[in-house]
Amino acid sequence: MGKKDDRQKDKAGKKAQKKARKKAAAKAGGNGAASVSPLAPPGGFRDLPAVAGVRFAAAEAGVRYTGRLDVTLAHVEAGASVAGVFTRSATRSAPVLWCENCLAAMARDPRPEAGFAILVNSGNANAFTGAVGRAGVAATVEAVADALSLPAEHVLVASTGVIGEPLPAGRITDAVDGLVAALDPGGIGDAARAIMTTDTYAKGAAATLDLDGAEVTIAGIAKGSGMIAPDMATMLAFVFTDAAIERSLLQGMVAKAADATFNCITVDGDTSTSDSVIVAATGKAGMKPIRHGADARARAFREALESVMRDLAHQVVRDGEGATKFVEIAVTGAKSPAEARRAAMAIANSPLVKTAIAGEDPNWGRIVMAVGKSGAHADRDRLAIRFGDILVAEDGLVAPGYREVDGAAYMKRSDLSIAVDLGVGAAGATVWTCDMTHRYIQINADYRS
Repeated sequence: MGKKDDRQKDKAGKKAQKKARKKAAAKAGGNGAASVSPLAPPGGFRDLPAVAGVRFAAAEAGVRYTGRLDVTLAHVEAGASVAGVFTRSATRSAPVLWCENCLAAMARDPRPEAGFAILVNSGNANAFTGAVGRAGVAATVEAVADALSLPAEHVLVASTGVIGEPLPAGRITDAVDGLVAALDPGGIGDAARAIMTTDTYAKGAAATLDLDGAEVTIAGIAKGSGMIAPDMATMLAFVFTDAAIERSLLQGMVAKAADATFNCITVDGDTSTSDSVIVAATGKAGMKPIRHGADARARAFREALESVMRDLAHQVVRDGEGATKFVEIAVTGAKSPAEARRAAMAIANSPLVKTAIAGEDPNWGRIVMAVGKSGAHADRDRLAIRFGDILVAEDGLVAPGYREVDGAAYMKRSDLSIAVDLGVGAAGATVWTCDMTHRYIQINADYRS
């Protein structure tokens, strides 16, 4: 047998192996994952409360996959306020650019008499697709606007999936009438499932609170598993509330909450072209609107909103591609919060740190390395490191009472805490990440195959 035949045989063998892996993954749960993440919240998708003024529907449009939900539509009744934050990537997608323009138009010319719609597809990111991508957005927006009698700028769109492939917009527009007919206040679970790509489970979170006698509900869904190092938000997240809040105030709350939650997570250090967080407040809770930050109700609502967004952000990390460990990294003793975050993210994104955690190796030297390369100010001779309650290093040296066996035992846990004191100030920051395993490579090697 010649070299050419050997190469063909080897290529055919690799193709067969990929096909077998994908078949096994589909049998076990689909979406490219062999099984639900071991870090998934117990009990499956949470039973989220309905939010007055919002209805959902999902459909199998065949955007990329067959036999699975891949398009979702949310309809928000007239009188709502909508806010959003989006990726600052220089190669952000056509849907992101459309949404940015829509929110800017709403700020200039609010139209409270009109409702809103959010249309989301999975399987295709509609990013780096030029004029074709813009045309796809226009076609899907027009279909939804016509079906729901909405202004085009009140139809927000989001796409997630493969970058650089033309969006099969016709498959989505063909599904619009069915989506509109199926809109249901209780459809948020299917909506969460329809936006998944390599996610192994649907993500949802909710909170209720009392605002001067009015019971307010907040419920949100998110997707994200890989390409997670947000530069404003997460891959995709949609949060709905029946609170009544003035639009500009809501926008400020969403931006701050995203910075404290979604901007503090990382799976692999890669920022998506499609990151979007959209929050809609329907005003149906029977309360006087919150119009300024000095309103005592504003703080309570902001804290509840942030708690929901933090829950969703943590679920994204817990579903990190191939993840087996959820890791909180808290940095203190920094000169500023920005420097604390810089050091924390350097640790969280280090492949050496993440693979050591995957191997349950308490290699704290890699943490020292990550701090040193981060660019944050640190005093080498005052640096301290803890694994949970275990003091590993202090004053720039291994702690006298530290035993490697204790560190190794701690690393066997599924939820880990790493604390680092830089020894130069009083500021701190906390971020969340996961380990990096062989499964991460497998998922991404086969992503388009």
